Amino acid sequence: MPGYFDEIEVGRVVSLGAAGLNQNAIEAFVEAFAPAWDPSEGAPDAMIYAVWAKLDLEASATWPQTKRLAVDALRWARNPPAGELLRGRMTVLGKDPVGQDKGIVIAQHDLLDEAGRLVFSCLTRSVFAMKP
Repeated sequence: MPGYFDEIEVGRVVSLGAAGLNQNAIEAFVEAFAPAWDPSEGAPDAMIYAVWAKLDLEASATWPQTKRLAVDALRWARNPPAGELLRGRMTVLGKDPVGQDKGIVIAQHDLLDEAGRLVFSCLTRSVFAMKP
């Protein structure tokens, strides 16, 4: 957990956890949301985003993050096949206080495959509460 705004350090790396891709999940996602995608090409971009969003939501559930302002600079590097384990991480790039009780944290989020290769990345801006 990154902690309150005033405890967060620029450069800090936080694990967002891991999620596995399985063939049934890829096929179900393709059928429901990306019918033109060929599952033999791996997980579609929208599914990669959904995996990151789930890991981010679960990891940040107990953080003093009060609002997500933006998700920018989305980048897909590859479409991993079924069987891959994706690991998420967040790196704090900057922070800016806003008033007496909160601040904005700018972070890069990455999904990496088992070999450590980049699968997806994005930048976020979030509001964090200051320590009471």
